[in-house]
Amino acid sequence: MKGRLSLVAAVVAGTALTLAGCGSSGSSGSSGSSGGEEGGSSYRVLVLGGVSAEGVLADNAKTSIVAAKAGAESVNKNGGVLGKKVEVTVVDDGGKPTVAVTKLREALAKDGKPDLVLNSGPSTVAAATLPILKQNNILSMNIGPTEDSFNPSAFPLNFDLSPSAADYAKGFVAHVKEKGYKTVGIIHGSSAFGVTFGKEIEKALTGAGISVVGTEEYDVAALDMTPQLQSLQAKKPDALMMNAYGSPVGYLLKSLQKLQWDVPVVADISVATTGLISSPPPNGVLGTDQVKNLVMEAYGSTVYDPANTRVKEAVDTMAAIDAIPATLVMAYNYDALPLVAAAAQKAGAVDAKALAQALEDPAVHEKAVTAMLPRYNFTAQSHSPNVDENAFVFIAPSTIKNGQYQK
Repeated sequence: MKGRLSLVAAVVAGTALTLAGCGSSGSSGSSGSSGGEEGGSSYRVLVLGGVSAEGVLADNAKTSIVAAKAGAESVNKNGGVLGKKVEVTVVDDGGKPTVAVTKLREALAKDGKPDLVLNSGPSTVAAATLPILKQNNILSMNIGPTEDSFNPSAFPLNFDLSPSAADYAKGFVAHVKEKGYKTVGIIHGSSAFGVTFGKEIEKALTGAGISVVGTEEYDVAALDMTPQLQSLQAKKPDALMMNAYGSPVGYLLKSLQKLQWDVPVVADISVATTGLISSPPPNGVLGTDQVKNLVMEAYGSTVYDPANTRVKEAVDTMAAIDAIPATLVMAYNYDALPLVAAAAQKAGAVDAKALAQALEDPAVHEKAVTAMLPRYNFTAQSHSPNVDENAFVFIAPSTIKNGQYQK
């Protein structure tokens, strides 16, 4: 099965939206409508997020939530979902799957079924809540994909907003070809995504005629990756493909510096979401020799471009609502409501099954005014975005403002 990016992290519609406090829920607008009913006056969205979490997970959740709010505001400005105003409730799950299950069940018992459920990651929350959503026939869009969350046979009403590892590999192939690298080495972590990344990138590069001289796995709890890097260095690849997230990014870069290995490093999107990269010393490595050879895979939306008016509008809307503490890699939820609005127009209905069927239609993908990814390509066989290499860019580390790299 396709591996998924599992980022460890880690909607203002008409009237003000109230962000839930720890262990509670809040809503925007009237809460008297009945979720999932054609006759209801509003389209009700429930967003799970680790508001009370700490560190990276909290920043990711806050960015995810503000993105959902901004997407709702954008849709409401254009008539809502089939004429229904989007109303959003945010539930604090602490970033913990057991809490998410409890809070979701409490929300369903208290307020009835929402029309749509979004989450803010990590993938463990999705794994815990998707069976409940399936049992209750609730449409969901997921930013923390699991091994089978994209599979319509397993979860017919769920759609993953995050691309798969196979999708990310397409971007690597295009970049390696553009740079003219003939041989590469791969180093990846022992995490579920790291292992999947290693397999997918090796398969994609080999299939494209690029020679993979070696693949090394490191323990994500390790403090030194020198032995694995030495093994790859001895094989003299033209470039090094690197997967890491969080503290392992720093340890890998230190190990490379220790070896004095002057090799181009092409890192995955997990590296691009690690704050160490965009922070100068003493808290980061931005501007140091450790990152002089580093480029990272990212989405076009995560790089500031004043000419990209669709992304600029999304960012401006988000920033007007609240701070954007993480990169726009965590802002997939902005795209959820435009996708649903386009699907509702196609289906002429807002019930979950009708919307799910419409979301598999290419015409809906074409019409949806999404920003974080330029286009989604859900099909009846795969509820994954199925993006192509044009969705990705490779950038050097830089500072981040409002969720965007400034290069």
